[in-house]
Amino acid sequence: MSSPAAQARAAAARTLQAVRAGRTLDDALAETLGALSPALVRERALIQELSYGGVRWLLLLTHELKTLVHKPLRKQDNDLEALLLVGLYQLRHMRVAAHAAVNETVAAVAVLGKDWARNFVNAVLRRALREEAPPIDHARSHPKWLRARLQAAYPGDWEAIAAANNERAPLTLRVNLARLTRTAYADKLTRAGLAANAVPDNDSALTLATPVPVSELPDFDSGEASVQDAAAQLAAVLLDAGPGMRVLDACAAPGGKAAHILERTPTSRLVALDSDAERLNRVRENFTRLGLAGEIIAGDAADPAGWWDGEPFDRILLDAPCSGSGVIRRHPDIRLHRRAADIDRLVRLQVGLLDGLWPLLKPGGKLLYVTCSILPEENGRQAEAFTARQPQARRAPLAHPVLARHARFDGFGHQILPGAGDMDGFYYAGFVRARDEA
Repeated sequence: MSSPAAQARAAAARTLQAVRAGRTLDDALAETLGALSPALVRERALIQELSYGGVRWLLLLTHELKTLVHKPLRKQDNDLEALLLVGLYQLRHMRVAAHAAVNETVAAVAVLGKDWARNFVNAVLRRALREEAPPIDHARSHPKWLRARLQAAYPGDWEAIAAANNERAPLTLRVNLARLTRTAYADKLTRAGLAANAVPDNDSALTLATPVPVSELPDFDSGEASVQDAAAQLAAVLLDAGPGMRVLDACAAPGGKAAHILERTPTSRLVALDSDAERLNRVRENFTRLGLAGEIIAGDAADPAGWWDGEPFDRILLDAPCSGSGVIRRHPDIRLHRRAADIDRLVRLQVGLLDGLWPLLKPGGKLLYVTCSILPEENGRQAEAFTARQPQARRAPLAHPVLARHARFDGFGHQILPGAGDMDGFYYAGFVRARDEA
């Protein structure tokens, strides 16, 4: 029987194969980890590392593999190709002894049911060892269309952005301040043997020195903490909902930002809306774990006639569907699945959401537009076009120390770039509806 280490490499190869076929890394990896036998549970961290790393560097690894294998593999051997990519990742990006990386990857061939390819896999990986490793090219680990857009938008910074996208994302927690202070939860982490650092100017954020499964976090199941990037935690603060205010989170699933709003202002009347009824189950699960109460509705934010009761909102949070170009370090498969043609479609979707939600806002109320994108088409240009279409829309100044230190103001909103302050890339723009609408 193959060793657990060989089985782990085969599991990672299957995950990588699924991602290359179009599945998201989150879904593919969750399925892989959920099917692990008890004997492989200890290999969980290795499978995650091989899967994330293989996807992160897939474009470069694939290019190198083509130089090592002159004859393309058959389509029915895509799993074998994925295993070779897993092997290359170990040799080029991991501190794994070369002989162990080669031997266990070769042994994984049998796990895939292709024992006939042992000599072939062994020869390819040993050739890779003999040849000089190609230089790490952060830019070319991204598709051409995305490189071009980053270069056009950030001519002085696009290479640094590409490098930041290839870093491992930190595990940042949002402490439930309705239950306890950040210091108190940090003490719990210390007692559990977990080191964490407080995020400056963010009273709820702690970043773990070493990521761990949420099952190892003290009192996670009882709602004392959630996983949320520090940049994403700004949404509830910048929305500035007050007691008794009616608040709409217009694209709420999976519910992190809605939950944060309620943690900060439990007496606000929050409505969590999403067009995907199935994903709203995640919102319910999060609310239950955190002990929160909010109205949860399935509906299209761009077409309020199907769900709105006619009562306007004091605050609207539009965390709009976007390219995800600011969170590639956290979701490296975005660079594989996103296409240039998607951007225009997403921009049109954002226009429909902004225009559909605007009439639901009270005069004097605030709409906060948020994306996890760094593309100007979805951010500054979108905000500028919105104010041109809506004469009652006034820019709401967003003042926060994190924005002052880490964001760039484009005249309409604030852009946080990936890696700034060890945060994901996020965009924030605020709009107030003028009271003198008549």
